[in-house]
Amino acid sequence: MGTDPVERPARPHAVPPAVVHPPAEVVTPTVRLLSPGPDELLRSHKAHWARRRQLERQLHDGASLRISALALRIGVMRHRIAQSSPDLDETIDELQEQLHAVLQELRDVAGRIYPTLLDEAGLGPALREAADRSEAVVRVVAPEGRFDPAAEGAAYFGVADVLSGLGAAFRDVTITVTAEDGALVVVLEKVPVDAGGRMLDEVAGLGGTIDVTGGTGVGTILARIPCA
Repeated sequence: MGTDPVERPARPHAVPPAVVHPPAEVVTPTVRLLSPGPDELLRSHKAHWARRRQLERQLHDGASLRISALALRIGVMRHRIAQSSPDLDETIDELQEQLHAVLQELRDVAGRIYPTLLDEAGLGPALREAADRSEAVVRVVAPEGRFDPAAEGAAYFGVADVLSGLGAAFRDVTITVTAEDGALVVVLEKVPVDAGGRMLDEVAGLGGTIDVTGGTGVGTILARIPCA
C-alpha cells in the first residue's frame, strides 16, 4: 500500500553575513612651509614700517588733535561760567588735567610706534632727542637729508635701544649717520659692543648688517641698512 509523502518544511536558505568594510582612510597631504625669500621678506618689513608710520599719524593727527581741541574748548567754557559757579570751575580744572594726561599717554604710545619727530624731521633730529633723554653724554653727527622711511625707523629704534642701556659712566659716545652706496650707515663709537645683537634684530629684516669692533668690551658698532 502506498503512503503519502510527508511534507517537510523547506529549509531556509542560508544568507551569508554582510561584509562590513572599514571606512576609507582620509589621507591629508602634508605641506611643508617654506621660509620667505629675501625679496618677500624685505617687502614684508618695509610694509611693517609703513604700517607703524600710518598708525602714528592716525594717533597724532586724529585722537591727539581732537583731545587738544576739546581741552581748549573746555578752557573757554570755564572762563565764561567761573563767576556764576565756582564748584563747576573746579570740576572743569580736573577734567582738563585728565585730558592732558590722556593726551600725553597717546603721545608716548605714538612715540613708541614711530616717533613724530622722526616722521616729520628725519633721523638726525630724532636721534638727538633720544640722546638728550639718555643718561650718557652723546654727540650725534647726522646730515639734514632724509633716507628711506623703513631704514630710518630701523636705525632709530636700534640706536635708541642701545642708548637706553647706557648709564652716566658713558661720557663720550658718538653717533655718526652717513649715506654710502645706497645704504644708510650708522656708527656708534664707545658703546658696549654686545648691544650690536639688539641692533641686528632691528635691521636684519631690511637686509641690514652689523659689524662690531672692540672684542667683548667697549668699542664700535657699525650698522649698514640698504635703502630703497
